Amino acid sequence: MTQKTTLHYLFDPLCGWCYGASATIGTLAADAEIDLQPHATGLFAGSGARPMKSFAAQAWANDQRIAALSGRPFTEAYRRDVLGADDASLDSTVATLAVTAVADSSPDRVIEALSAIQSARYVDGKDVTSSEVVAGLLADLELADAAKRVLTPDTSLVELVQTRMAEARKLMMAFNLQGVPALIAEVDGTRRGLDSSTLYSGPDAVRAALGLA
Repeated sequence: MTQKTTLHYLFDPLCGWCYGASATIGTLAADAEIDLQPHATGLFAGSGARPMKSFAAQAWANDQRIAALSGRPFTEAYRRDVLGADDASLDSTVATLAVTAVADSSPDRVIEALSAIQSARYVDGKDVTSSEVVAGLLADLELADAAKRVLTPDTSLVELVQTRMAEARKLMMAFNLQGVPALIAEVDGTRRGLDSSTLYSGPDAVRAALGLA
């Protein structure tokens, strides 16, 4: 039996570039030859959160670059209701809690949950910094346990989030990775960083970088 190639995917749920890579990541997650391991870094969680108002125009300009490169939509609803909201913040605390809760109970559905959160933000213009909104998204996916834990986080989940974020950041430091999305390939116990720009060239480009083409 051929050994799978492990692909570590480092991301933040509110990272626009990660959303731009979402179609490729979804395909790679379903690839029988690849064991995709998602790691939420917490880049915009906790102390990494910031008010949106101060850089909304810059964010929109950057989002247009991502859209042109990736083909992913950034809608007017997102521009109006997320970037344009007076009290909006770039805060992935709740979304990171959500993907960690899913990873704990349904690890094979993390990418599905992440995609739902990203689409809710960038397509539907929903506030995914809200526990109620994100719990509702998980409930719609029939991830009831994770949805409940997002609304009322228990100590074990909070500790798990902190542990996993620390592990993700340790990985980034080990490979001198400055931002997300980031990719690390692991074959036969040997790890190496991959150029994350391949994500915007599609899954075949990533497979080629992994030596699977």
